[in-house]
Amino acid sequence: MGGHVTDDAALGELLGLVFHYDAREIVSKVESHVVLSRYAARDVLRELALLLLDGEAVNSDRFSKIITRLKEGMDLRGRELFHPIRLALAGRAGEGELDRVILLLDEAAGLSFSVVVKSVRTRIVEFCAALG
Repeated sequence: MGGHVTDDAALGELLGLVFHYDAREIVSKVESHVVLSRYAARDVLRELALLLLDGEAVNSDRFSKIITRLKEGMDLRGRELFHPIRLALAGRAGEGELDRVILLLDEAAGLSFSVVVKSVRTRIVEFCAALG
């Protein structure tokens, strides 16, 4: 992840997204509503949830397959596809550095830390529940 940030503070912020996740807090933000109001955002989340609910760990290969399937099935690209995914799983919309956060989640969830790291599956379930 270090190659995707400019300084230690930015790295700390990205790593913070791994350890802190509150779906209700995320959904309550104005920036989140902007992302969720875009064309097909909720459709992307619905399809993403279906693909993640099998419980298989998300690694680079699986994430790539999920993105390919969403692109093919929904004919979406760019921010219409990636921002809702990043918002739901990393906790904010943004660029490719957030994909690195997503790729760390399932591996980190299996390790012992002083705080619980929520898996990708747990995050998508909590996010969809917070949407209501």
